[in-house]
Amino acid sequence: MKTLVAYFSAEGTTANVAKEFAQKNHFELLEIIPKTVYSKSDINWKNPLSRCNKEQLGGKDVPISCKIEDFDSYDTIYLGFPIWYGQAPRVIHTFCKDYNWEGKTVHLFATSGGSGIGKTAEKLRPSLCGNPSLDAKLVRNASEIM
Repeated sequence: MKTLVAYFSAEGTTANVAKEFAQKNHFELLEIIPKTVYSKSDINWKNPLSRCNKEQLGGKDVPISCKIEDFDSYDTIYLGFPIWYGQAPRVIHTFCKDYNWEGKTVHLFATSGGSGIGKTAEKLRPSLCGNPSLDAKLVRNASEIM
């Protein structure tokens, strides 16, 4: 079986951590890309009308432009993202809903400019069909993931 590092990054912070972690451990890497890429104004959480606020508060699915054809071949998935409103961005929920996670071990890692990890795992669990083993950790760099 294989290990995958999948990540969404709005500003590059999570991308840097995920890429370094995958490279150091020789894991496969997948960037989760929304069909409509976020602009700087889309992720301005201070604007109540910004896209990220509408998605998070509305619990909306965010269409993505990637699909893992051989998802069943992975037994461990590291899933990285920035913290938005104390949880994973909606694009992560959408990504998770596309697969059966039964029997998988999922390690969530999140980057944040100031929030903690909170109840991120609990909030994401309903989007993970199959009730996988799940843990979550807030990180600043790749060495903190494992």
